[in-house]
Amino acid sequence: MLTQDSEVVPVPAWPFSLLVFSCGGCWSVTAKMLRNLLALRQIGQRTISTASRRHFKNKVPEKQKLFQEDDEIPLYLKGGIADALLYRATMILAVGGTAYAIYELAVASFPKKQE
Repeated sequence: MLTQDSEVVPVPAWPFSLLVFSCGGCWSVTAKMLRNLLALRQIGQRTISTASRRHFKNKVPEKQKLFQEDDEIPLYLKGGIADALLYRATMILAVGGTAYAIYELAVASFPKKQE
């Protein structure tokens, strides 16, 4: 709903057509809405275009040396203690899940006798 102090401006093309609202059959956008959208657009462009670029050291050659070493350690364990813990957790879950599935199959294959 338009108030008496709001100014009505013509609706430009695509980006601003989303802010259009109906006012008794006439399509309009308030100037304040248009200014807010333009300000937001400028802030967004400024933030993206002037963002500082962080320079990180390239660690790929170090990782390549680590993973290409022939030290009899399996590839999935060369990442350190975190890899070892993840590997052990995965194995425990896999073995436990398999044992539980076999148990449930055994229970299902021998139905209870009805009295």
